[in-house]
Amino acid sequence: MRKKLFLFLFCLPWFAGITAQNVQLHFAPWHGLVPGDAPDPGKNYFYSTVEMFKPDKWGSTFCFIDMSYAGNKGSVNMAYWEIARDLKFWKAPVMAHLEYNGGLVEGVSGAIPNAYLLGASYPFVLGKAFMSTYVAYKCNAFEKTSNDIQWTVTWNCNLLNNKLSMCGFMDLWTENKDRVTGEGDKKLILYTQPQFWFNATEHLAVGTEINISSDFYFDRKVYCLPTLAAKWQF
Repeated sequence: MRKKLFLFLFCLPWFAGITAQNVQLHFAPWHGLVPGDAPDPGKNYFYSTVEMFKPDKWGSTFCFIDMSYAGNKGSVNMAYWEIARDLKFWKAPVMAHLEYNGGLVEGVSGAIPNAYLLGASYPFVLGKAFMSTYVAYKCNAFEKTSNDIQWTVTWNCNLLNNKLSMCGFMDLWTENKDRVTGEGDKKLILYTQPQFWFNATEHLAVGTEINISSDFYFDRKVYCLPTLAAKWQF
């Protein structure tokens, strides 16, 4: 799922004086793009994201909550929660990474099972982009537990005197094809969300988030699904 705008800051201790919170509203016109397909709830809809990043002398904490408003009369029908902690009390640049993911879908029990990650993260700079990457053991709490590995890369880059921001993440992980019995092969899932923002003011930005996935939904297809979005930075 999603490592949002400030995830790249997890492993950057020189940002220790920064806190960040923002709220985003996305319009997902996916019913027109993939009518009746796996990500399509039968209509176009909105979803929101609320993010928080908080550093301290031992590392940083990042969390976000996604909610989709595709239920009856625009009610919330899906919620997804993620919280991650990068921890370092040594001089080496590598940090310990701990993470929890979970959520629910209205009327679909176990649609978003809990996941627990433990690994190591590393920050770096590539040109004008601040980046980080981590590799982690991932425990997917399916009906039959799936023991897996995940690799994540995040990035953030400001251009044109901070008028244009490009950020996002890429996740690549394994999980059991059969979530009930755990028997059979693993599958490899790719999920990435590049974001492009025009910063109209210090607080307001407009742009898009492009949801690209392979083997993520149950029909195991490839999707490329953009949104129209606005963001308010507190």
